[in-house]
Parts: sequence; C-alpha cells; structure tokens
Amino acid sequence: MQNKTEKMAARQKKGGSRLIWILYTVLAVLVIAYAIRNSPIIGAAALIAIVAVLIAEFKYSVRSEGMKKSIIDILVALGAVAALWIVLMVVLDTGAPIDVVSSCSMLPVLQRGDLVALHGIGNVSQFVSSNHIPVVNVSATEMSKFLANIENEFVSFYAYNPSNMSEISTTVIGNSTYKVGLYNNKCLDTYSYLGEYYNYYKCRVIQNSQAGNLITYRYGVGRIDIRSQQYGVVYTSAITIANTTIVENYSNPIIVYRTTANDSFTGDIIHRIYAVMRSGENYYFLTKGDNNPGLDIQFVNYPATQNGVVGYYVGGIPVLGYLKLIISGELQGQAQCGQVIVH
Repeated sequence: MQNKTEKMAARQKKGGSRLIWILYTVLAVLVIAYAIRNSPIIGAAALIAIVAVLIAEFKYSVRSEGMKKSIIDILVALGAVAALWIVLMVVLDTGAPIDVVSSCSMLPVLQRGDLVALHGIGNVSQFVSSNHIPVVNVSATEMSKFLANIENEFVSFYAYNPSNMSEISTTVIGNSTYKVGLYNNKCLDTYSYLGEYYNYYKCRVIQNSQAGNLITYRYGVGRIDIRSQQYGVVYTSAITIANTTIVENYSNPIIVYRTTANDSFTGDIIHRIYAVMRSGENYYFLTKGDNNPGLDIQFVNYPATQNGVVGYYVGGIPVLGYLKLIISGELQGQAQCGQVIVH
C-alpha cells in the first residue's frame, strides 16, 4: 500500500513538473511574440502565463514539501524581494529604481509593458556633460518670462485643410491639399473638451509670433507607418533656444520624470532628453517621445526640473510591466501603438 502511494505521489510530482515546463515554454513563446508584434493582447496573455507559472510552482511546492514549508518559502522570497529593492535603491542611486512603460510613445526602442530599470542622475552638471546633452544657458530674467508666459510655448504644427480650417491632423493623408499651420495645444484641448472641434481654426497662431517665445520650432514632413500603410506626418524637426538650434538626437539618455498638476500628461513619463536649459543652478529638461510628433512642452507639459527626474533608463525586461497596467486599469491598447514615426 505504501509503495502504491509513493508511486502515485511520484507520478503527481512528475506530472506537475511537466506542466510547469510546458507553462514556461508557452511563456517564452509569448514573450518572443510580444517583442515582435508589440500586441497588448499577447502582453496580457504573457502575464496570464506568468500567473499560471506561479500558481503551478506553488501547488508543486505544496505537494512536494508541504503547506507550512511552502508558506515559509514565500515569506522568505518576499523578504528577499524587499531586500533586493533596497539594494537597487542604493546601487542605482534613486528612490524608484524600477518603473513600467505605459504608452507607445517610445517605440520602437521601448514597448508598452516593458519593466525598466532606472539609475539616478546624481550630479546634474556631470550627467549632462558626460552624456553630451545640448545645454543652453538662459538668464534668470528670460526664464522668469518663459515660466510666466508658458502657455504661449504650447504650440506645435498640424496639417490643415484650407477648405475647412477645422480639419487638422499631424497625419497628412496621401497627396492631399493639406497645408501646415502652427496651433496652440492649450486652446485645442479646451475646444476638444467642449466638443467644439469646429472651433479649432481659432487656435491657429501666426508662425512669426514665435519670435516672442524662448523656444521656437521648425517642422518637417516625414513618414508614419500605420499598420503597414505609410502616410505623411508633420513633426518638430528642430528647436531654437537663445540663437542655439538643436535637432533630435536618439543617442541622448531616456529619463523618467514625474508630472505635476499643471501638466497635460499624468503619472511618470519615460521620454528621451531633447535638450536642457540651464538658469543659474537650475536645470530644465526638454523631453520628447521618439514616437511623438513634438516635444512634451508643445503638448502642455512643463519642462522637468532636476528634482522631478526619477532617473535615466539603463535596461528593461518585456511583458513583466503588464501587471501594473492591469492593476491601474491601463491595459486597453492605444491608437498610437499601431503607428511608428519614421523621420
């Protein structure tokens, strides 16, 4: 009888082990598929596979080692995770060494659902210098004026239809009669909130009016891939600050910064540094998503200060961040995830 019981336990143990390996194989396939397709559905499936693996591992542990030892093992593991977090905070020099990519604004470099590791920027001057980030010195008077009139800086370029001034888009469909105009995004947000899209034409600004702004913008027309179809796209091709012209550089560091109540975006933003403005001892980071048509400031976000920067990107793991997206209710896909801007 004892021999029969032992054989049954051995079969259950072998079956549980086989199931775990199958789940690990499925998870590996899903992770690879997600890296290729960047599909929210595949990402969610991978997360479900992760949960299934954990449940299977727990059941297997209970069968082979007993409930008490399994619970002790879990508590030890949680303690190890907490200790690891503290170690990461010390080694990476930031209070938030781990974050999650919640949007597709950094495609194709970072994908939605990526779990990313961050390192604190430490000494700002050294960080900027060692990474060869463009820095423009701005006087205290210029910065004060800039911050006092920052709503005038919330401007970006859109394609518009001359026959209907309210038809605007960053995407130029085919070889149409669309022209390019400069619009104030704060104004557009207001009419969009009210549902008065027909008033978009009121948000047009004269391009020469940028002369009164600290930052001025130039535009280009590139290509955008939308589900294997190519269209034209209007994007910011360069900025000028105090007679210094800067173009986008994809070798600049990617940072995470915390937004404020005044910003249009919410939560932690992970975007690439475009340029830095220095006023005395204060640094202001101008950022842009690689897959966005303009800088964050153009779309109603204040420049991040050195105190608002959590850290810079040093590495990541795909899929694992989907747990946070599910908990925070951000699992639903975004239209932006189906397109990639090609300049």
